[in-house]
Amino acid sequence: MGYEVVDLEDVPVTDLSDVEDVPPDLDVRAVGNALDLESMRATVWYFDPGEEIQYHAHMDQEEVFYVMEGQFSLKLGRSGEEEYVEAGPGTFWVAKPEIGHGHRNVGDERGVVLALGAPPVDDPGRDPHSLD
Repeated sequence: MGYEVVDLEDVPVTDLSDVEDVPPDLDVRAVGNALDLESMRATVWYFDPGEEIQYHAHMDQEEVFYVMEGQFSLKLGRSGEEEYVEAGPGTFWVAKPEIGHGHRNVGDERGVVLALGAPPVDDPGRDPHSLD
């Protein structure tokens, strides 16, 4: 067929409470799985106030993020060169391979972030401070 169409509300919410290294209360919708993506990942993440994805880096995967709802503080950059940026709805940011990145919902409402990653390899987050 070569194409798929899904409504976000039709993509089941995945509970990440059994996944190590992810805050236990975060929920996601694996949009990429619902679309049967082969060359990238697409995930919608939900953050209650104060929840975050800790500062980390990937060796091979490039990620693009888009704030759909909420207010976030981003920590971006190589170890020792980190910058903090405020991001609200409509903000995009990218983290290329080996570049540290993390974000925290600093607002009073639920935050929602779309994350796109390519290639779709098993590339767990690494401590950016341990990279050369």
